[in-house]
Amino acid sequence: MTASNEELLRRVDRLESLDAIRQLASRYGELLDRRDLDAVAAMFVDDVRVTRTVSGRAALRASLEEQCRRFSTSIHMIGNHRIDFVDEDHAEGLVYGRCEQEYGDQWIILAVQYWDRYERRDGRWFFTGRQLHHWYAVDVLDRPTGPDKTRWPALGREHDVPARYGSWQEFWAQPPGFDRVGSAHPSVEDARG
Repeated sequence: MTASNEELLRRVDRLESLDAIRQLASRYGELLDRRDLDAVAAMFVDDVRVTRTVSGRAALRASLEEQCRRFSTSIHMIGNHRIDFVDEDHAEGLVYGRCEQEYGDQWIILAVQYWDRYERRDGRWFFTGRQLHHWYAVDVLDRPTGPDKTRWPALGREHDVPARYGSWQEFWAQPPGFDRVGSAHPSVEDARG
């Protein structure tokens, strides 16, 4: 096999891997909405870590069932998906999504990010971990403005994006018109003379 054939095979493998990983994220939302929790658990490696002391698909499935019984209907819409390969069998990803969930007499909307880790085992891609982060979680009749953007107690924690990004903190720490070298940018009126 020539070097060009090897390179072509490597590139095709990368494209197939990208598609397989994207399908994981899309199917995850679909299967949760259908409450096919066995299929969701099967999307994770068999030794997935659920808590610091508990691992395995059975434990993951039990955790998912506990979470899904908190609300009746759910709709997961998947958006942007960035995938960075660590090597040919490991990758990390960032998935944007919008979730809607019926919680008693409320219809909760959430803007979320999933921070993912993926691994290929026996030719198939799986999640090895998935962390949920969110901008807001509010009733559809409420606007997620102001500092309190998590108005859904069932979530159990405050919003953490975008504030967890250093670039976000740095941006808001600088006065308007300030650049990195310490001088102010000219305003539009200054440029007009």
